[in-house]
Amino acid sequence: ATAAGVRFASRTLDSAEVTGRVKGNATTDFGAPAVPVPWDDAPLGRAEAERLSRLVVATWAVFDRIRAVTPQSLAKGPRGGGRDRDKMADHVLGAEAAYARKVGVRHRQPRLDDTAAIAALRDEIAATLRAARSPAPDLEKGWPYRYAARRIAWHVLDHAWEMQDRS
Repeated sequence: ATAAGVRFASRTLDSAEVTGRVKGNATTDFGAPAVPVPWDDAPLGRAEAERLSRLVVATWAVFDRIRAVTPQSLAKGPRGGGRDRDKMADHVLGAEAAYARKVGVRHRQPRLDDTAAIAALRDEIAATLRAARSPAPDLEKGWPYRYAARRIAWHVLDHAWEMQDRS
């Protein structure tokens, strides 16, 4: 949030208020935002759409910064598994390309060394989020823009932090 220039109200656990609950699935059990929530169905104003876009762009900057200082070979997980840096980064790009289709952005998964294609994919995702005013694109099986931003940001940061933890 700091990298995006977005400020959140300072709260403690004592002052947090639950404003809604949704039933999750196996993915939420894993810790990922797996389902859109009913409040994702509200139209977006320009300021909120810009904020969502900035937050997602900032997660890519954080990921790229961490990747740049992460060794190629990473420590294995407790059961001996886990991807090394470039396989993880390739996985993140594949997910970005797949998630992008959920908001109407169609790019092939870029190669890890194709910085122009990566920038084009990310620029179009960011522009799509920034321009969003309706709750969701008019697509069969499309995702609400708020959910797409949450899912993309979560996935990118989850793997950035994994790189840090396993370096």
